[in-house]
Amino acid sequence: MAILTKEEARALMQKVLSYSKADECEVNLSGSDGGNIRYARNSVSTSGGTSSGSLVVQSSFGKKVGVATINEFDDASLEKVVRRAEELARLAPENPEFMKNLGAQTYDPPPATFVTSTANITPKQRTDMVAQSLRIAKENKLTAAGFLENSAGYSAMMNTSGVFAYNTSTNVNFNVTLRTEDGKGSGYASKGYNDVTKLDVASATRIAAQKAAGSSAAKAIEPGKYTVILEPAAGIVLLENLYFGLDARSADEGRSFLSAPGGKTKLGQKLVDERITIYSDPNDPDLPTSSWNGDGRPMKKTTWIDKGVIKNLSYSRYWAEKKGVPALPGPDGITMVGGNASLEDLIKSTEKGILVTRLWYIRPVDPQTLLFTGLTRDGTFYIENGKIAFPVKNFRFNESPIIMLNNLDALGKPERTVSGESGVHAMIPPMKIRDFTFTSLSDAV
Repeated sequence: MAILTKEEARALMQKVLSYSKADECEVNLSGSDGGNIRYARNSVSTSGGTSSGSLVVQSSFGKKVGVATINEFDDASLEKVVRRAEELARLAPENPEFMKNLGAQTYDPPPATFVTSTANITPKQRTDMVAQSLRIAKENKLTAAGFLENSAGYSAMMNTSGVFAYNTSTNVNFNVTLRTEDGKGSGYASKGYNDVTKLDVASATRIAAQKAAGSSAAKAIEPGKYTVILEPAAGIVLLENLYFGLDARSADEGRSFLSAPGGKTKLGQKLVDERITIYSDPNDPDLPTSSWNGDGRPMKKTTWIDKGVIKNLSYSRYWAEKKGVPALPGPDGITMVGGNASLEDLIKSTEKGILVTRLWYIRPVDPQTLLFTGLTRDGTFYIENGKIAFPVKNFRFNESPIIMLNNLDALGKPERTVSGESGVHAMIPPMKIRDFTFTSLSDAV
């Protein structure tokens, strides 16, 4: 399905609203085109393209709401989906947390989320990039499995109260796992960008190849508390649980790591090391995101943690009205301020410690302390006297990002990374952390 222009999206949604007989009506429209290529055992297994479109109508009669979705945009189908949403609204019970539509909003100029070169990626380009990865794997007598996908899409929103929002975006994501022939060594790399010119498939594959070859003779060492260096791909899967848990309602209701005794929250309190500053900015050139969120509110640069202190919590429109505060959308992308040190610099500064390439299979243990468990994988190495000494067998860990960020030794230079758990993009520095808790060994590679 073609990517609709701003004016095409506006005209389509105006037509939908013209069919409405409800007290209020909201339309959300989205679509994307893309392609992908998957490979395993050093050969391509699948290659394909995807095209999708969706139109969602929300109709309201008083506090009664109905929602219907369609992917056919002819006039008869558009009227049909409006009638269906209205039918469902009349049948629905009243929503006690109902909020009337937003009125007209002003949005900043669209950020650079859409890059033409990414939108125009061809099947041959994808094939050529994967060919580079496969060549490196074969030259190093490794077995590769990976996935490369790209997409270009749009999203738009309009309601009967005057809101109209529109945004386009592109993405290209790449990940690869390399294994040694005996299956005892494994390396991993993952990259994602709006702009395909920033993606270096060969460089990412070489790094994964080095880790695979270097991790094949892993030694078992005792679990315990160690100084660790978490690469960005490892750090993000813990940190995202902090970033996207900055919700005021759960904190107010005593369900969060940000809850405090007496029905209070930790807003304004120092939570982590003073070197930690975290913000979101839709116009960040390294991590651009939409200028509006899913309910039509404008997105602005927001500092969530400033020098270790919780500065802001996100508020839904309902909870903000209940508490008498401005409604603040949660972040789409997160940037954590770091330093200028490279990963190599952090390794050189470590007398004894463990380098972690990746954490996976993250599961909650205690939501109120933000304690998680999971496993290391795809290259875990012992550091001694500032150098990689030998590979070590993987561990299970029990750790909280709150505790982790209070045990901070050093931060490196932030880089864009992709979460292997959620697919979230963020700017994360490599982190040197003391007293990271490993609880047991794992036989996984």
